[in-house]
Amino acid sequence: MAEPRDDDIDVFEPPRFRPGAKVRAIRHIRNDGTFPGREIGEFLVRKGDEGYVRDIGTFLQRYWIYAVDFIDRGAVVGMRARELRSVEEAAP
Repeated sequence: MAEPRDDDIDVFEPPRFRPGAKVRAIRHIRNDGTFPGREIGEFLVRKGDEGYVRDIGTFLQRYWIYAVDFIDRGAVVGMRARELRSVEEAAP
């Protein structure tokens, strides 16, 4: 599957993940200033961290945003599909 471009409109397709899905971060995610209680630039999620999709929302009526509960990090972080992979699909 080709990596989506930033100008693609995600919401024209159904969400890639459903609530309860186990996912893995494929990129480091830093606080851009929108995560309360953490310094700007602080790592919120590390590549390889696993969590569960808690909820799905939209941003700018264009992008699916997945609220992922990274239990080991004690954080629920909003992420796009291009930053995640399904753990179930990766299993043999």
